[in-house]
Amino acid sequence: MIHVVLTDIEGTTSSIEFVHQVLFPYSAAAMPEFLAEHAENPKIKPLLAQISAETGAVDLQALNTQLQTWILEDLKHPVLKALQGIIWQKGYQSQKYQAHVYPDVAPALQRWRSAGQLLYVYSSGSVAAQKLLFEYSQVGNLTPLFSGYFDTSVGAKREACAYAHIARCIGRLPGEILFLSDIEAELDAAAQTGMATIQLVRDGTIASNRHRSAISFSEI
Repeated sequence: MIHVVLTDIEGTTSSIEFVHQVLFPYSAAAMPEFLAEHAENPKIKPLLAQISAETGAVDLQALNTQLQTWILEDLKHPVLKALQGIIWQKGYQSQKYQAHVYPDVAPALQRWRSAGQLLYVYSSGSVAAQKLLFEYSQVGNLTPLFSGYFDTSVGAKREACAYAHIARCIGRLPGEILFLSDIEAELDAAAQTGMATIQLVRDGTIASNRHRSAISFSEI
């Protein structure tokens, strides 16, 4: 019996276009000024030092160049995701944009929560960025509906060990958890642990023949 719904964000609760056409360009444009202002910040300096150690980029120009490359590549690097989350917070709070959420998502989340299911998020974006997206969504603050958030600090989204770790953190057997994503490889990894899976087929996503599918949360 399912007691927990674990959901991806990009292509699942929210459009890929919002992330790639709004959030990514905003972080790219804001990055040079952000680095200039915060390079000596005790919370930021260790993150930049990690980039330097990995890539050899030392000065701010080289660090910015490296980060811009990672943004273009959509690299799931934890330092990039942490820096983007801080930058995006300013954008949300200054009302530069609101996060896109598909219209079928909020009613389903509320329905599941009212029925006693616990709701969690697992996305490649940092936990801070996940919370911002649901707090500043076009349909209002959805964060009270969620019991917790996971990012790739628990493991890569295409590796079964990450889902096993999440199940242990939640305190539920994998078979009691339903994972929602648009990415077949992520669903494969979750299914290896025994989780139930449903693929969201939105915006041209090709349906898998290994997982159940739905075109919206209203079908689940």
